[in-house]
Amino acid sequence: MLSKKLIGAWAFFDICLMAAGVLSLTLSIVWRQPNLLLNLTFSGVNLTAGSVLGITLLATFVLSLLVIIQRGTLGLKILNWVLLANSIAILFVGTYIWVFTLHERNNYHTVFGQQSNETKILIQDMLKCCGYFNAADEVAFGGTTCLNQAAATALNNFCVTPITKFTDSTLNNVFSTVDGFMAIVIGFFLANMCVIKKVSYHFRFEKIDSKRGGHSFI
Repeated sequence: MLSKKLIGAWAFFDICLMAAGVLSLTLSIVWRQPNLLLNLTFSGVNLTAGSVLGITLLATFVLSLLVIIQRGTLGLKILNWVLLANSIAILFVGTYIWVFTLHERNNYHTVFGQQSNETKILIQDMLKCCGYFNAADEVAFGGTTCLNQAAATALNNFCVTPITKFTDSTLNNVFSTVDGFMAIVIGFFLANMCVIKKVSYHFRFEKIDSKRGGHSFI
């Protein structure tokens, strides 16, 4: 009924969808571990959104396995509506990341300012910088790098550049990955449409054959 190439394409995109869900869920869990710069880059809300997206993609994968073994096209049509919902969720996440990076320096100024002095000191010692935009901006004194205002001024190295260098690279990688998720969903949607068309075509002629007393129409 279905060609091997069509089944192969459908299965390929289905497996890619599963891999996307696993990747999104795994990274959302791993990136919750203590890591100064990753914890600065992603908030708890961001990681929760990543977990929800991963679970949604995995749930869609499970749904696809259930509908492909059923007769008829209703389940496959429902799957396409679910894939459409997935694409909207992915588009929302991707757009949020893109908009956030447009004002990255200012956005992470706010994030850096919300950190405790202990965390700021650890970041300053790691990056060998004092303050955010300047030596008096959101600076925390202590540690080995920024002992006092005089040391911070003398260092003349501010945290905005190394912080945004890391966050920009990380967010760009995440954005590219999310774009890849969209390509998978679109590819799966189109493959599923082809399957629906072929299955509908098959059942159409089955009905014609049954009306002709079981004699093949073609």
